[in-house]
Amino acid sequence: MDMNQVFLETAEKQFLYYKQLGEKAMAQLESEQLFQSWNEDANSIAVIVKHLWGNMLSRWTDVLTTDGEKPWRERDAEFVNELTSREELLAKWEEGWTCLLEAIRSFTPEQLSHIIYIRNEGHTVMEAIIRQLAHYPYHVGQIVFAAKMLKETAWDSLSIPRNGSSQYNGGKFAKPKARKHFTEDELHIEKGEEQQ
Repeated sequence: MDMNQVFLETAEKQFLYYKQLGEKAMAQLESEQLFQSWNEDANSIAVIVKHLWGNMLSRWTDVLTTDGEKPWRERDAEFVNELTSREELLAKWEEGWTCLLEAIRSFTPEQLSHIIYIRNEGHTVMEAIIRQLAHYPYHVGQIVFAAKMLKETAWDSLSIPRNGSSQYNGGKFAKPKARKHFTEDELHIEKGEEQQ
């Protein structure tokens, strides 16, 4: 078993899992709630999405040949919202994730040790993936938290429902032991295919 190939497959599944969590959270809100923030220092979900989009495009476009902080990126502008509709927001969301996932899927196991740069700081491809596996879920967590705070009706749990651990674990332990990624049941995807 090539551990670098396992790493690439696992990273893709993790990214897809967090992509789906963000989508499930945003789907529970009214469109106008996506643009609300608590105060001038708080980012709306739309702003968080715009920041993720900008980061993903910058980091993962021509990742093997150019610095991950592109000259055309305007990071400060990512924190000023000009999006006006759910459709615009979701288009940015998809564009960013597509850029990331296409890059991940393009890597060969041998390329994980190649050095790439982010603001002139060298990273192996593996280190750059791990860096973003920490960064993107951080922001998806913000989206989920904001959505829970903004939701005016009952929240549909995105994980094991409250007081549902025993039932969930019972179902898991009722199955034979198997080697698989924990997201496979939740994502319902085939390798290389995003859930639509």
